[in-house]
Amino acid sequence: MSFKIAFIGAGSVGFTRTLFSDLMTVPEFRNIEVTFTDINQHNLDMVTALCQRDLEENGLSIKIHATTDRREAFKDARYIINCVRIGMLEGFETDVEIPLKYGIDQCVGDTLCAGGIMYGQRGIAAILDFCKDIREVAAPGAIMLNYSNPNAMLTWAANKYGKVKTIGLCHGVQGGHDQIAKALGLKKEEVDIICAGINHQTWYISVKHKGEDMLPKILPAYLENEELSKTEKVRIDVLKNFGYYSTESNGHLSEYVSWYRKRPEELEKWIDLGVWINGETGGYLRVCREGRNWFEDDFPNWMTEPAKKYIAENRSQEHGSYIIEGLETGRVYRGHFNVMNEGCITNLPEESVVEVPGYIDANGINIPKVGDLPLGCAAVCSQSIWVQRLAVEAAVAGDITLLRQAMLMDPLTGAVCTPAEINQMVDEMLIAGETWLPQYKEEIKLAKIRQAQYNLIPAKAYKGIRVPEKSIEEMRRNKEEARKNAAETDKAKDRPSAR
Repeated sequence: MSFKIAFIGAGSVGFTRTLFSDLMTVPEFRNIEVTFTDINQHNLDMVTALCQRDLEENGLSIKIHATTDRREAFKDARYIINCVRIGMLEGFETDVEIPLKYGIDQCVGDTLCAGGIMYGQRGIAAILDFCKDIREVAAPGAIMLNYSNPNAMLTWAANKYGKVKTIGLCHGVQGGHDQIAKALGLKKEEVDIICAGINHQTWYISVKHKGEDMLPKILPAYLENEELSKTEKVRIDVLKNFGYYSTESNGHLSEYVSWYRKRPEELEKWIDLGVWINGETGGYLRVCREGRNWFEDDFPNWMTEPAKKYIAENRSQEHGSYIIEGLETGRVYRGHFNVMNEGCITNLPEESVVEVPGYIDANGINIPKVGDLPLGCAAVCSQSIWVQRLAVEAAVAGDITLLRQAMLMDPLTGAVCTPAEINQMVDEMLIAGETWLPQYKEEIKLAKIRQAQYNLIPAKAYKGIRVPEKSIEEMRRNKEEARKNAAETDKAKDRPSAR
């Protein structure tokens, strides 16, 4: 069979190479048309060269077309895989460092909290442009698979305002599934799960082993596990209070709620500095910078190393290739996807993006009705959904009032800052992101006037709990660790990373 797939943000070598390799393990896909597009010609050339080398060494005749012309890439594409980071690391730094001046301590800053909200303003402005091009030049009924964060906000905007069928994809459910099985001492394939909620706040509402309910056994298993009891303190505490385990990592989850990062003197007891994802202040930003530097230093070695083999054993857990395989071949695939709610979770807003079980086959993307979430879990998700909704509408309209309200309603931001501090912070973040926020052009002019004329609230001295950034020399001394860290940060879509 033959059809076209376009990768946007293809300069992210780890993610692009992994997803592309996954597709190439499907025998029917050995004749598809593939286009890579990115605004960074340098990264695009290197990723294309590496993937083309993989193709040729696997004996396939596909020729990847690489272009910086987005519309050319999208022309006649049936699937568009989105993995961009709008603003690159320069924008990401403002998402983390500016809120920190106001006492908002984030580990990641790409989904909710002040950083995620502003990241969404940049991403939505861009994704609506992508959708316009898809509607105009892609194949009729083209589907976008969105891997970019903030996943729920971008998926929401693309479906509601972009008018492109968009499915948000994440690997948090799979990662937590692995962890739960390990904690219970069971094989993953023997542990059946059902998750429901919103991206990065999804809950394991059913965990069974050969028909036995394992939910009551999760908390004791984690408390008795020497490693997990130290590295997953936030998730364990949420489990104690709400009765269900969250899909998202300790560091991620800690910044989505108001309880763990609002008092600097208490933060240390909730996080672990062994790995950035366990809660380090700005941890994701640090390792993304390290990964970018390491990529530039290490990439010349990659072309001399063995090519990726397109075999089933090497296929990743990422949903993308399985979704396309199911739609094109009819093979049934079950996963957890981010889709418009439309009554699937009955005690969350009808208009929201939820992460729920889905089934893919030749009939399409099939989403069963979940019903009510446990009440406490629904309450946590509902608060975040209103932040997302305010942020989406703000980004679409360039409405600073809605943007400020999103910040005010965000659990951690609102717990740390006064309204006056939030207003000043929003001005500062808009000005810093001017390049990527065309919808706020007039508001940014006014924000500059306010910043110049008003008596500004002094910044806080708080710097968080941070780990020093590794130099190239340090990373060279431990090459395998450097590659591992680069792979783990591959959601930073502006630069390639190893995997």
